[in-house]
Amino acid sequence: MADKQIEIKKIRLSNQMDALQKINRKLEELGNKWELPDPFVMKINLVLEEAFTNIVKHAYRDQQAHTILLAFEKHENRLIITFEDDGIAYDPTKASDPDISLDAKDREVGGLGIFLIRQMMDEVRYERRENTNILRMGKSY
Repeated sequence: MADKQIEIKKIRLSNQMDALQKINRKLEELGNKWELPDPFVMKINLVLEEAFTNIVKHAYRDQQAHTILLAFEKHENRLIITFEDDGIAYDPTKASDPDISLDAKDREVGGLGIFLIRQMMDEVRYERRENTNILRMGKSY
């Protein structure tokens, strides 16, 4: 029996917040092409926005232009998303969960986006390879 074909689509992004529009358009296009369920696409869109925003806001100490690579891989009923950036090393899988039992005004700022990503995805992995952050996230649908 032959293995199901894996489809991969990659896009290059600038480290600017307006690149979110490009991410949203690509996800919508792939959602239609790959016949992904609408509620699944909505969740993935939120995860992409959180991950990309964290990279843009926290990964770079300079004001220079950087390229962020985003890959979408479709494996039967599973979507794998990979971000690669040349920002400072940061492993979101080791971040502590925020205390969501506290009122919002009593909580420390930050960490909610990473918490949300880990809650919404089936798998979140981080690797640092040759000065590159690689964040790989998977979700079945």
